[in-house]
This record gives sequence, structure tokens and C-alpha cells, in this order.
Amino acid sequence: MERREEQPGAAGAGAAPALDFTVENVEKALHQLYYDPNIENKNLAQKWLMQAQVSPQAWHFSWQLLQPDKVPEIQYFGASALHIKISRYWSDIPTDQYESLKAQLFSQITHFASGSKIVLTRLCVALASLALSMMPDAWPCAVADMVRLFQAEDSPVDGQGRCLALLELLTVLPEEFQTSRLPQYRKSLVRASLAVECGAVFPLLEQLLQQPSSPSCVRQKVLKCFSSWVQLEVPLQDCEALIQAAFAALQDSELFDSSVEAIVNAISQPDAQRYVNTLLKLIPLVLGLQDQLRQAVQNGDMETSHGICRIAVALGENHSRALLDQVEHWQSFLALVNMIMFCTGIPGHYPVNETTSSLTLTFWYTLQDDILSFEAEKQAVYQQVYRPVYFQLVDVLLHKAQFPSDEEYGFWSSDEKEQFRIYRVDISDTLMYVYEMLGAELLSNLYEKLGRLLTSSEEPYSWQHTEALLYGFQSIAETIDVNYSDVVPGLIGLIPRISISNVQLADTVMFTIGALSEWLADHPVMINSVLPLVLHALGNPELSVSSVSTLKKICRECKYDLPPYAANIVAVSQDVLMKQIHKTSQCMWLMQALGFLLSALQVEEILKNLHSLISPYIQQLEKLAEEMPNPSNKLAIVHILGLLSNLFTTLDVSHHEDDHEGSELRKLPVPQGPNPVVVVLQQVFQLIQKVLSKWLNDAQVVEAVCAIFEKSVKTLLDDFAPMVPQLCEMLGRMYSTIPQASALDLTRQLVHIFAHEPAHFPPIEALFLLVTSVTLTLFQQGPRDHPDIVDSFMQLLAQLNRVSSSVSVEVDNPTSSFSAPLPQLAESSTKTRERLIPKGGNWAGLGVVREGVVTVPSSSRVAGMPEKFRGRTGIEGPGVHCPRAPAGNCLPQCLQPALER
Repeated sequence: MERREEQPGAAGAGAAPALDFTVENVEKALHQLYYDPNIENKNLAQKWLMQAQVSPQAWHFSWQLLQPDKVPEIQYFGASALHIKISRYWSDIPTDQYESLKAQLFSQITHFASGSKIVLTRLCVALASLALSMMPDAWPCAVADMVRLFQAEDSPVDGQGRCLALLELLTVLPEEFQTSRLPQYRKSLVRASLAVECGAVFPLLEQLLQQPSSPSCVRQKVLKCFSSWVQLEVPLQDCEALIQAAFAALQDSELFDSSVEAIVNAISQPDAQRYVNTLLKLIPLVLGLQDQLRQAVQNGDMETSHGICRIAVALGENHSRALLDQVEHWQSFLALVNMIMFCTGIPGHYPVNETTSSLTLTFWYTLQDDILSFEAEKQAVYQQVYRPVYFQLVDVLLHKAQFPSDEEYGFWSSDEKEQFRIYRVDISDTLMYVYEMLGAELLSNLYEKLGRLLTSSEEPYSWQHTEALLYGFQSIAETIDVNYSDVVPGLIGLIPRISISNVQLADTVMFTIGALSEWLADHPVMINSVLPLVLHALGNPELSVSSVSTLKKICRECKYDLPPYAANIVAVSQDVLMKQIHKTSQCMWLMQALGFLLSALQVEEILKNLHSLISPYIQQLEKLAEEMPNPSNKLAIVHILGLLSNLFTTLDVSHHEDDHEGSELRKLPVPQGPNPVVVVLQQVFQLIQKVLSKWLNDAQVVEAVCAIFEKSVKTLLDDFAPMVPQLCEMLGRMYSTIPQASALDLTRQLVHIFAHEPAHFPPIEALFLLVTSVTLTLFQQGPRDHPDIVDSFMQLLAQLNRVSSSVSVEVDNPTSSFSAPLPQLAESSTKTRERLIPKGGNWAGLGVVREGVVTVPSSSRVAGMPEKFRGRTGIEGPGVHCPRAPAGNCLPQCLQPALER
């Protein structure tokens, strides 16, 4: 084959057989990869080098790249290529070459023992891969042979270099096993072989670790090697001596991190709980670290305190059940629990002054689960011992949840504040979980402390303390039913006495009130105690999220008790909306809250409030509809439409949501005159059409318009019926002009609600035929360009199939306008399946798929349709039949494989 003259990177774009993987070309490609400033050239070089690594020539050029005169980057690539060839293409190596390959690798490792460390590591990984492929039959004593060969005195490398090279090889061997591609049956054999080989490794590691003359670098490597081997689930009792040596090494600052990692890995092995006696021996070793822990905390040594905490938590969290079962040793385990409590309450604010306390939270879950899993008698004994511990834990957690001083908090970075927020959420989850053990007594405990704090005149209280206690209440009330708690009335009475001079405290007060909204619904007399606080907070932009979400919860849960306060709530809400105090999402929540509130009023009152509430927005929308489209107007239009749609989402005078039974969706409307939402929609319908006429090509505006009607339909159900004819007409014009997925989604919702209402279905039927015709015409141009429309159209067909009375039309004419696009759709679905499959992922639910037919309106309705509709859709009256056709008889064959896939 004639050698090509192109650069290796450029050659990478060619066909593989034409590539010339020589040493020179590999070196050129590596130079291009590392030093060429052009990113495209780098990518081409990377692609070419990846091909080179797996080529047959790699066996040749890899050894040449390891020559001493090469730079480390080139040597590293050669070692990596050897590893890839051995690990992925082992079957290509003749058995008679195993020994020579092994000898070459040993020779190279010996050479690089005093050379580049990154190259040494890759060569060790290559030899480890070879050993795993040969064990146990072709190389039964691989590890022992490695130890013997590197201990040979005739090596040109000094003793420390050989020792470090051997330790590196022994370290990567278990790691390579964990990531190897060995078949499962081979993996079991090799694992068993490695377990036996521990006998050649651990004595060497113990000797090197305990030998006073061993340099620090060797001892550190020993600890890393031990950490690697214990992950092979070595019996804990076999590791006892090394674990004790690792505990001793914790006193050496250079070895501390490696020692912690080794101890934690050894303790955390799933099989370790079988060796209870060894675990009991470890407890005194862990407790013996308490002085070192306290000293580290006192000196602000976060790394040391973090490492010791990891060890204590690893022992407690992984083996709490096994240690709890050792009743005669309950005091030593309790001492370990108290040590972990110290770690939970470690001084300082997370994450600025400490990062340790968060490690302990999962332990408290585990311990509680293990205690509550005992039989009743034993559980009662442990509850007596550990309930006081958990009450102490609550105090510690609430202290850790306290904010720092305003001045200190002001210096925190945004990242630190976010970490602290997440940390408080974790504390909140822990408090909620602890309630299962402590029960109502926990709430009483919190209430008593808050009461003493707020009523004491002896000394001023800090807002941080008050906030933390309220946060504890909020954490529990958000997830636990506190409706029967006898302390909540007192808490509601205490809240107005809180002197709120801080945003964080005010936020927590709001969220606490919101968490108690269900209780307020059962005790409406107390609403007046807290509602003024919420309404006052609405005017503070810093309390936007907490105040609006709390008002929404109160309006949702207590709406039937709010009519006396409705005028005030609407007035305050309207004021803050006009002043644009809140961000868009909070404005939407506020509209939802007002929808809940108005739902409980009389129709006349609703219309009166709606007029005052939305008139300014309608006037603004009228003005915007007259102006030419521009980005600023678009934002304002979408915002106004969003406000209306969110208001109509929850404004339900028929109270359908309250009457739900099981999965029943539709209920008969409550007869009380015209529905206020329908009245408003009819009044603004012409205005919405005017807006659409100028913004029809903007998907976001169209989606916002459709959202108003879609959310109204979902809320009003049958009450929406008066709007159906004009809405269907508008949707037909919209979709015929510019097809958009949001129009199909709204059509699907109309089908869902009104499919079984003969009086209202004809306009929906005509709309369905129109969108079907337009959609299939669009598909003929290529459905790949419209994945959102494909998805929405398929969901529309699925919805129609679910509500249909099995009246179907055969698609038996492969040239008809209805069936013609299906082959293209099938072809596209094979290429862009992930984009064209409906969100529900259920092709079988579609009428066009399940039984080779398309579900359409009945024959009488088809016959009465205009000829242009029937002609455009390919639907003919005589083709209508009631029985479903056998699968595949009518569906184009090319669609079947795609759907089956």
C-alpha cells in the first residue's frame, strides 16, 4: 500500500483501510492534539488516534513509543494503547505469546519505576489487565509472582523505586478488576482467585506500614493499596491488623487522608456486618479519636474533623443494627452515638465555618429505623435509652439551622447561601422524620420553648432563635397532620407577638402560616389572627415567594370561610399587582389565589370583583392590540394572558374539584346562572382574536392564548359549553393559517370533555376533520420538521380513540390523502423516534395503530360534512363501518415495523 502524505489529523477523516498507523504519524498526530491551536484539527487528530489505538499496528508502534528518548506524552499514549489492546482484544493474542507479553510489560514497568509516574501507572494497568485475563488458569499465582519479581535484588532499580512500582501495580489490580469487561462467570473465578491472593498482599502491606524505616511516600502508597483491596469484599477480620495500623497512622498529618479513606472503605463493605467481634473492637479505636477531634475543632482544622467524623459515621451508619443487637455493649455504642452527636453539633455555621455536620444526618435516619424495627418489648427498652438522645438531636439541629448575624451573613457568597439553604432543607427533612419517634411531645417541646422565648421579659431574644423554632414547626406541619395537635392554637396566638424585623424571620413566619392552612380551615375563627400579617407581607418584594404562596394556600384551603375578608384580599392583591412588586411567577400564583377566593362568592360578587381586577389588564391589552408587534409588546401580552389563564385555572363556581369521587372527572354544573368565567371570555373573545391576528406567527403568544381556554375547559368542564362553537371556529382559522401544537392540545382537551355530549360535539367534530386534513398535508411535506405537531396530533388521535364508540373508517386506499402521509410518518419515526413518539410512549393507544383503523365521527356525521372536508381528508361515507378491521389489514405495511420498534 502506498504511503499517504497527508497529516495524520487530516487522514482521520478518511476511510480506515487507507490510514497509515506508523510511529511517525502517531507522533505527528499527538503533536497536533496537544499543540495545534485549531480546535478542528485537534478533533481530527483525536479521532485518528482513537482509530490508531485499536488498529493491528498498535502492537508494533506502542512499544516503540515507550522508548526512553520519547517525551512522556508520547510514552503515555503507547502505554494506553497497550492497555486497550490487552483489555478489549485479548482473544486476538495467541496463547504462546502470553509469557513474552508479560515479560515485556514487567521490563517496561521496571524501567519506568524511576521515570514518569503517569506512564508507570498506565503500564501497571496494562499488566493488571493481562493478569486478570490469565487468572486463574494461565497465571494461577499472579500476585505472588509480582511480589517475588519486584523483590529480586538483581534489579537495576533501587529498593524504594521497586517498592513503589510494586505498590502501584497492586493498587491498580483491584481497580482494574472492578471496571473490567470480563464475562460474569470469569469475573466470579477471578474474584475468588484474588481473595486467595490477599494472603500474599496483606502481610507485605502490614510490614511496610509498621516498619519505622518506611518512608512516608511508601506508607501512603500502602494505605492506598489497602483501600483498593478492601473493596473486593475481603473479610473484615482479615483486615484487622491493617485497620489498626491505619488508625495509628491517623496521627501523621501526611498520612491522615489516606488512612481515613482506607478505614472508611474497610468499615463500609456490605459484608463487614457479619464480623461483629471485629466491629466491637473498632468502637474503642473510634472513640479514642475524640481528643484529636476536639483539638481539630478548637484549632479550626476542618479537614481533620471532617475525616474523623467520616470514620465515626461509617461505623455507626453501616452497622447500627448489628451493634444495637449487642445488648451487653450498649454503653459503648451509646458513646459512639454521642460522638456522632458532637459531629452533628460541631461549632460554626455550615458551610463557611464547618462542612462536617451534614455527613451525620443520614445516620440518624438509619438509627431510628433500626430501633423502630425491633419487636415491641425490645423497642420499648431502646426508646427509653434513645428518646432523650433524639430530643437532644432536635435542639442541636435547630441550633445548626440558625442564621448567622446579619453582618456575617452579608459577607457570604451566593454559593454559600445556597448551600446553607439546602442544608436547612436537609435538617427540615430530618426533623420531619424524627417526629415518627418523638410524636406529639416534640411539638409540645417546641411550643414551650417558643412560648418562653416570646413571653420572657428577663433578657432580649435573638430573631435567629425564634426563626429556628418556627422553622422546626414548619418542617413538621408541612408533611405531618397536625390538625389534632393541642399546641397549634397556642402557636397561632403567639405568631402575632413575634417582632418581625428581619427578612429571614418574616419568610419563616409566612411559610409556617402556610403550613398550618389546613388547620385554619378546620378552625376558621383563627384566620383573622394571621391573615393581616400575610396581606401586609404581600407588599414587600423580599417576601414575594413566601407571602404569595401562603396566601394561595389559605385561599385554597379556607375559601369558604374567606368571604368576609374577600374585599380586603382583592384590594391588597390588586394594589401589589398594579405596582408590579412581584416577579412573573409570583403574579401567576397570586391570580390563582384570587381564583380560589372568588370561587366561594356569589356570582354577582364574582363578576363585580372580576371587573375591578381585570379591567386594567383588558384596557392595556386593547392598547397593545392596536400597536405593531415588537419584543416589548410581546412580553406584556404574554404576561396579561398568563394572568388571565391562571385566574381561570382556579375560578370554579361549580366546585368540581371539591366533588371529585375516585377517577370521575365531570360533574353536573351547579345551576346558578351564567358562569362568570364564560361571561368574561365572551366579552374579551373579540379582543383575543384581534391580538391573534397580529401575533399568529408567534408560537409563544398563540400558546398563551390557547392556555386561557385550555385551563378554563379543565376547570369549568361542562360549564364551558357556551364557548365551544366560537372557540372551534377560531381554532380552525388559526390552525389552517399556521399549524401549531398548542391548538392541537386545546382540541384534544375539547374532545376529552365534550366527546359524549351530542349537543356540543358537532363543531368539535368539524374542527377535528379540519386539523386532520391540515396536519396530514403538513406531514406530506415532511413530519421531521414538525416533531411537536406530530406529538400533539398523535395524542389527539389517542384521546379520540379512548372516548370513541368504536365507529371507525378503514384506510384501505394507499393513495388516499389520508393514508398517503403515513409511510412518510413511519419513515421519519424510524429516524427520529425519540422526537416523534407521543409523550405517553403508547403507540398502541392510537386508533390508527392498534387495529389498522382510524377512529373518526360516525357515518351520519361524515355524510353531513361539506364535500371539501371529506375530499381533503380522504374520508368517504361508504367506507364507514362499526367492526374493527383485523390488525394490519388497513394500515400501510411500511408503518408496522416502525410502530413495533
